[in-house]
Amino acid sequence: MGNYRVCVCFSRKFKVTEAEPPTDVKEAFKKYGDGGNQMSAEQLLKFLIEVQGETQLTVADADAVVRQILQKRHPITKLARQALALDDFHHYLFSADLNPPINSKVDHDMNAPLSHYFIFTGHNSYLTGNQLTSDCSDVPIIKALKKGVRVIELDIWPNSDKDDVHVLHGRTVTTPVELIRCLKSIKEHAFSASPYPVVITLEDHLTPDLQAKVAQMLTETFGEMLFVPESDSLKECPSPEELKHRIIISTKPPKEYLEASASVCKDRRNSSQRSKDSEDDVWGSEPSSLTADQEENEKSDSDKSYEDDDDATHRGHVASAYKRLIAIHAGKPKGGLKEALKIDPDKVRRLSLSEQALEKAAESHGTDIVRFTQRNILRVYPKGTRFNSSNYKPLIGWMHGAQMVAFNMQGYGRALWLMHGMFRANGGCGYVKKPDFLLSIGPNNEVFDPKAKLPVKKTLKVKVYMGDGWHLDFKQTHFDLYSPPDFYTRVGIAGVPADEVMKKTKTKEDKWTPVWDEEFTFPLTVPELALLRIEVHEYDMSEKDDFAGQTCIPVSELKPGIHAVPLCNRKGEIYNSARLLMRFEFI
Repeated sequence: MGNYRVCVCFSRKFKVTEAEPPTDVKEAFKKYGDGGNQMSAEQLLKFLIEVQGETQLTVADADAVVRQILQKRHPITKLARQALALDDFHHYLFSADLNPPINSKVDHDMNAPLSHYFIFTGHNSYLTGNQLTSDCSDVPIIKALKKGVRVIELDIWPNSDKDDVHVLHGRTVTTPVELIRCLKSIKEHAFSASPYPVVITLEDHLTPDLQAKVAQMLTETFGEMLFVPESDSLKECPSPEELKHRIIISTKPPKEYLEASASVCKDRRNSSQRSKDSEDDVWGSEPSSLTADQEENEKSDSDKSYEDDDDATHRGHVASAYKRLIAIHAGKPKGGLKEALKIDPDKVRRLSLSEQALEKAAESHGTDIVRFTQRNILRVYPKGTRFNSSNYKPLIGWMHGAQMVAFNMQGYGRALWLMHGMFRANGGCGYVKKPDFLLSIGPNNEVFDPKAKLPVKKTLKVKVYMGDGWHLDFKQTHFDLYSPPDFYTRVGIAGVPADEVMKKTKTKEDKWTPVWDEEFTFPLTVPELALLRIEVHEYDMSEKDDFAGQTCIPVSELKPGIHAVPLCNRKGEIYNSARLLMRFEFI
């Protein structure tokens, strides 16, 4: 019961009434319960196989489900029956724990090269807030790892005495944190959410002596966990399975820093105010006609060198210990984008592009990017003007096979919800196998063309039955002071441009347990990259509609049938109770 104060004289009370099961649930119970008022484990199994697509289940599994539901629903009563009544059946279907919309197990092939996976990737993983003034800390790194993020980015700089290494966002007033602290936290939390490898991308601004110090820190901190390649460079990426519980380092090799240092020093004199991602302007406007000089001046992850030591022999010697630890070499070759996307059969490398540079490159080199990402790693990062740590649409990266679509994990909003959605796939392990079409080469050496107009491959039908749980997660007056809330659901697709759409249900007035019972149809040309977007809002006549939950689910992972869909808050944390009852069908 909730109290809603209307005036000083009296208050109104509103009872939260439980909505009855939808017609589809009643009909399924009647059909599979053979018209009776109970459903046995055998009958439930038939329903689970035929409607829910759970073909691998046995009678023993169905029996365990029945016992679990009865125990939860009737804990005190000793029930003589070992069968479900209609309300028990409805409770089961509407339980996010017992009947989720996707599997929670790793079920993709994990034995392919690392380049065959989308990888959950952080950008400036050490920042607690905005890109300019927030503190640097190991806390956001720990949070990211606990959420399953597998790529952590660290910007490393000399401290003021030039005798130790700090992590901070260069040319800003962010407060630094010691590198060793970040490394120790990575070691402690790397595998708390997933056993699959963690890649540390270093944006390096160090002298050779400090690079040697970093090599020592990495070796001493991680020990056997550190993956050290047998030769100078990898010919092919190992698989996530081979690299379980390993730490991988990716940055630009020191030799390339040395070559770049002269032009970088000149660049620093000419443009001390250059922002971190300033390559966007040059690479964005003329992707195919960059000169070698411009390229050397531009930043890709770790182009900037901080050295002014004249002793080249000494530099080379100390650099070798550091270089030996770099498993995935980063950097941009001279000669523009066409050259940058060339494939070396004997060497795997990582290329970094800003979101703008990728958009520009995709206009004229879409298939070259897809071909490049079949063997090599492409990292995409937010443009430099996103000072507030916001994010971009990740789909353009995924459409072109980019493995590391780097996001500000503290930049809450719809773009990050899509990122969370993609990496709910494959048991949330942080690695999602790329669709076959991004990896295959045709008989005439052709690859997937992201710009090609494609026919509809699959159609997804989504039915939104009802919602519940808000009265347990929110105060009675959270949405409306004087009456129960007026909820509506937005449901749609994020994916390739041809598939993107958002639709919405009618608003149900004054209901804590709204029943919509509305169906939507989504034709999909690339279902493998489609994400089902779900948002619930509370209609407000006078102000902006209130947010009441969201989630995002990879269409390729959706189980058919009727399922409970748990909702998350703006940060992507699951509410205890708020959820929707939905049905998914592929035609």
